[in-house]
Amino acid sequence: MTDPDKNRRRLLQGMGAGLLLPGLGAAPALIAAPNARPKLTDGVQAGDLLGDRAVIWSRCDRPARMIVEWDTRSAFRHPRRVVGPMTDGRLDYTARIDLRGLPADQSIFYRVRFEDARDGSLSEPWFGHLRSAPARPRDIRFVWGGDTAGQGFGINPDIGGMRIYEAMRLRRPDFFIHSGDCIYADGPIPAQIRSADGEVWNNLVTEAKSKVAETLDEFRGNYRYNLMDDNLRRFNAEVPQIWQWDDHEVTNNWSPGKVLDDRYQVKDIGLLAARARQAYLEYAPMRVKRADESGRIYRKLSYGPQLDIFVLDMRSYRAANSDNLQPRQGPETAFLGRAQLQWLKRELRASRALWKVIAADMPIGLHVPDGKDAQGRARWEAIANGDDGKALGRELEIAELLAFMRRSGVRNTVWLTADVHYCAAHHYSPERAAFQDFEPFWEFVAGPLNAGSFGPNPLDATFGPQVVFEKAPAVANSSPLAGFQFFGEVEIEAQSGLMTVTLRDIDGEPVFTQELQPA
Repeated sequence: MTDPDKNRRRLLQGMGAGLLLPGLGAAPALIAAPNARPKLTDGVQAGDLLGDRAVIWSRCDRPARMIVEWDTRSAFRHPRRVVGPMTDGRLDYTARIDLRGLPADQSIFYRVRFEDARDGSLSEPWFGHLRSAPARPRDIRFVWGGDTAGQGFGINPDIGGMRIYEAMRLRRPDFFIHSGDCIYADGPIPAQIRSADGEVWNNLVTEAKSKVAETLDEFRGNYRYNLMDDNLRRFNAEVPQIWQWDDHEVTNNWSPGKVLDDRYQVKDIGLLAARARQAYLEYAPMRVKRADESGRIYRKLSYGPQLDIFVLDMRSYRAANSDNLQPRQGPETAFLGRAQLQWLKRELRASRALWKVIAADMPIGLHVPDGKDAQGRARWEAIANGDDGKALGRELEIAELLAFMRRSGVRNTVWLTADVHYCAAHHYSPERAAFQDFEPFWEFVAGPLNAGSFGPNPLDATFGPQVVFEKAPAVANSSPLAGFQFFGEVEIEAQSGLMTVTLRDIDGEPVFTQELQPA
């Protein structure tokens, strides 16, 4: 596939994110002495490309106003200037601006500064790049994955930090879907850890990552920790992102009624989740609608006529984890929740895009256990319930959705997910299924990005999944040194509409490829 941004991105890389170049800074008279300037502490991010819009995120070290200048040329000869609202400690000094009026399918170079709230002095700029969404068919490439800094595996300077983010950047994707577990709020990062496979792993450490997150600032510190990684900051400056969330943004396998262990002084899971959600919404490069549930996470993003992305939230509206065997839908079987399920059905039916990617926090047919309940019955964390028969429990929502898609003529859907810490390709078919009212579809699993590796998980036969490919470690909780870190890549050809899905390892090497022809 062609990449018209290649030379421009190389120029950006040569510039070095965060460096002030001769001729590109503000007029000297507007900048105070260097020791008085505000500072960008965590780089820049772009996210949620939509039509002529893109969200730009950054963070400062003091009360200040974010300023974004953008141009279609890296020399910034004719920059457009957008000034954002003031940020302060109530937002942890994070800020975002929703750029509007971007020309379609163009390289957009941007630089971010902060203006001090007290004296108006300006920070040095931090540079970023994105390619705006297309209005006409063109070749598309994007990547996805989940699970960053999990199981105690943080930023290891011995191996150059979170290397997989550099491998993804070098694929020059149009955007990245983070499929959840953007942080591990319940996973402290020690200075050194020995993994189950015997490898010794060294970490950079911070105070915020010395214990499980309970306070708002401890949750914020988890995001700040990840942003210490050079690979991640470089990736963020060049690849727009679409964030989801899952359990580890709060704590492992959380749902209503979750009993917190002895590591927690805070015992109220609702309070813990509220603090976690606030930190997530502060640090995610996404459009936040404060009037709508304090920032709804599920959303649809259209990327030109070939692709719609349906970003799900499988965490906020679920009922408590249970044996998941209820015979009828009700409050105790909620997973997406009624409002989100109705939204998804409505938006899928209305979509005119060639391909419809459903970005899911968790896989459909894999067993994901959550210990046992008080009666000693297996308790389940995801959709599957270990019963290969008819749809029960949370499977009832998925059955309703799949049947609706078949009857409404919704075609060319692909599910992308992470969560289980290995990579796999699953094909679902009614010919193999107990529930048969649906059209065949594919689900691809990628990850972890920088965490312990596990798997593979058993399959539940209710929706007829078949393992076409999987790659997992022989030893559970293998360190990233073992090489079982994976991301996924999707390419869509403009002329034919062919979708190619590739699963890639920590070095970007392909381990599996599947071509999908549109209907």
